[in-house]
Amino acid sequence: MKRLHIIAGGVVQGVCFRHYALRKAEQIGVSGWIRNTPDGRVEAVVEGEDSCVAAMAGWFRHGPPDAVVEEFHSSEEPFRGEFQGFRVAPY
Repeated sequence: MKRLHIIAGGVVQGVCFRHYALRKAEQIGVSGWIRNTPDGRVEAVVEGEDSCVAAMAGWFRHGPPDAVVEEFHSSEEPFRGEFQGFRVAPY
């Protein structure tokens, strides 16, 4: 099991990034959250099977159709198993 903290920047707000991420997370089968940040980026924490988390991180590198991901950072954190599903979180 794996946990990643992800930050993506570029044209990632105002393009339904969070909505698409929610749908993709449900499709892949990972849990966690995503939110917009005040500086115009999106931030997420993703947990699940290693291959599922890797697939979700790969999706974040490109995002939804109207996004332009110019910045991508991910860092592994200790797996906690604290989430039930995936959700859009407030700032």
